[in-house]
Amino acid sequence: MLNPFFLNGTRSEQNLIQSLVNEQLQMYGVEVYYLPRTYTTTNTVIREVIESEFKNAYPLEAYIDNYEGYTGQGTILSKFGIENRDDLQLIISKERFENYIAPLTEGLPNMELTSRPKEGDLIYFPLGDRLFEIKFVEHEQPFYQLKKTYVYELRCELFRYEDEVIDTGVDTIDDEIAQIGYIQTLNLIGAGTSATATAQWCPSGAVNRIFLSNMGRGYTANPVVGFSSAPSGGTTATGIASVSYEYPACDGKSGRVPAIYLTNAGCGYTVAPWINVTGGGGAGFAATVGISTNGSIQSITVTDGGSGYVTAPTVSIGRTAGTYPLFSSNRYSFDSNANTFDSEYPSPNRSAVGVATISASGIVTAIYILDGGEGYDTTPIVTITPPISADSSVSLGGTFTFNEIVTGSISGSTARVKEWNGVTDVMEVGIIDGSFVYGEYLTGSESGAKYVVGSVNTDDLVTPYADNDTIESEADTIIDFSQSNPFGMP
Repeated sequence: MLNPFFLNGTRSEQNLIQSLVNEQLQMYGVEVYYLPRTYTTTNTVIREVIESEFKNAYPLEAYIDNYEGYTGQGTILSKFGIENRDDLQLIISKERFENYIAPLTEGLPNMELTSRPKEGDLIYFPLGDRLFEIKFVEHEQPFYQLKKTYVYELRCELFRYEDEVIDTGVDTIDDEIAQIGYIQTLNLIGAGTSATATAQWCPSGAVNRIFLSNMGRGYTANPVVGFSSAPSGGTTATGIASVSYEYPACDGKSGRVPAIYLTNAGCGYTVAPWINVTGGGGAGFAATVGISTNGSIQSITVTDGGSGYVTAPTVSIGRTAGTYPLFSSNRYSFDSNANTFDSEYPSPNRSAVGVATISASGIVTAIYILDGGEGYDTTPIVTITPPISADSSVSLGGTFTFNEIVTGSISGSTARVKEWNGVTDVMEVGIIDGSFVYGEYLTGSESGAKYVVGSVNTDDLVTPYADNDTIESEADTIIDFSQSNPFGMP
């Protein structure tokens, strides 16, 4: 039995030591931030954390227990790239945590433990501008002086980001994960405008159709298209060739010419001109030309490229505004496989067909003639469908905020905003659930900003450490996974 006349560890003695410890930490320590982890989704069987968030940061003084810098393995070179495995030991006051931080975390949702620091929480270390994850909390050192412990020793490792949401409102903390993790780049489009164009017509002798008899093969670049010269006083036709690489090279069909697009259909031909393609590395192309006899489209000039186009618009060329091509299936048809027109039953009066091209920024750059039509006797009206972003019923624009959730209107995909450039309308997103599609509206959950998805860069070109894209690209050059069984016979 202990001697009752000698008290080893009275409340006043314990409070004195705790006060001295607090004073020493405030004098010789540094102010760090404590970030409690909240568990959004967990596995109910083995309690594996699937989703977690860090939405709060509390300043707290801590003493650095490392006397020669970071411990741990340091910077190492592994087969996955360069990895940094620094460790950090910090000492914090037990009383300060229980009286200051614990009451603030008790009311947070999805908290597993609030009475002490817990493994999995983060520490922001301002001297190195880094986030560390608590791996172990030692609460019995020094070992019960005067029958009580006074500090927590936090053994931390450099935080390895795994799609956790970090949104504390403290910029110096939140920017630590702005460029970390898998990131996609979205080119967005704000409010768009419709493109406009004008057409020039030729009374007689314009090239109005090209009939392919052989698409050739082996073309590695666009060949040069040439037409025989028009008679004196006429205009010689010009055009460009499109090359399709949709077939595997092993079947001998790669590099074919499925269509010739007219940049100028010419005028004044009395007999059908010859057509020839040269260069491009291929051979075998053959085609014949048809000319108009009673009015055809000669050229189309884009007067305003508009803006906000995600895909090439539809072009209609009519005698009045808004007149669209009307074809009778038993007289005139379009072969989508060969990208040419069936001439077995020519129509004496046909609407012309134009093909538009757009730039990466969503502007109509040119309109080519695929069929010059027949029967035009006045200057035709060119009508170009407006972009989806020109829909007056949908308000586009706004400023996305960091870490807010954006949702696609068609795909239902979600992601969190990593970075938003309101000048170039380029957004970087992470923690992506699903796949965004071109032309859908992207809406911010907090800002309400809304834009149209123009293009999606699915390659992670931001993360400076991972070599996943490089490894995948190199693997694709070794094994052709487009075949059903790359290890067997095709």
